[in-house]
Amino acid sequence: KPFRREVLTREREMMKMNSLLQRGLKIVEDNALLKIIQSEIQHEISTPRFQNVETGNIGDFKLEWDCSESKDIVLRRQFDSGEEVVVSALLEKEAIEDEDTMFPRAALAKVCIRKPGLSSILQFDCLVTETGPRSSDFDIEGACFIRSATSSSARSSTYGGHFFDTIDMELHGALREYLRSKGVSEGLANFLRCHLNKKEQDQYVNWLRRLESTISRDL
Repeated sequence: KPFRREVLTREREMMKMNSLLQRGLKIVEDNALLKIIQSEIQHEISTPRFQNVETGNIGDFKLEWDCSESKDIVLRRQFDSGEEVVVSALLEKEAIEDEDTMFPRAALAKVCIRKPGLSSILQFDCLVTETGPRSSDFDIEGACFIRSATSSSARSSTYGGHFFDTIDMELHGALREYLRSKGVSEGLANFLRCHLNKKEQDQYVNWLRRLESTISRDL
């Protein structure tokens, strides 16, 4: 019996030592990870990725939605006539591989125009891309006429994809001028790309800080 008690005591001590060893290894690993996270945070904060960029302007639009946790933003412009223009935008998932581009991602935008007294909406699907040094613009990729803004079952007439690429260039240019007349111009395009890319960077830094806080709490 004394021998058995001694064996049990040693087993408990070994289990305790293994537990302490595992905890020690975890602390070492967490410390290493914590240092990497802190280094990444410092890098993101100290590196002026968007220094001296053209920030653009929203003109007569108002920023209606810009939640710190969401990826998209919404802007609205109300004309004296009652006409409304709403622009919603978010970044493309795929990054731009061109090293010379100012921003790592292009933006996708939907421009919706509604005339006063009508429930129908004219919607343009646009890609907001860099057109030159410190400048961006809207490229129309598709158009959709939604017959009712309140009914999800209402039929719509859509033109996009390859078909939209083949329409008359004069018509395509006229549609772009039409959007510009509504304030959907280069200044707004610059604002969207700059704001959305900065927004993504801020969200990344905030995520790193939450991760840093979680790991630090366990040490």
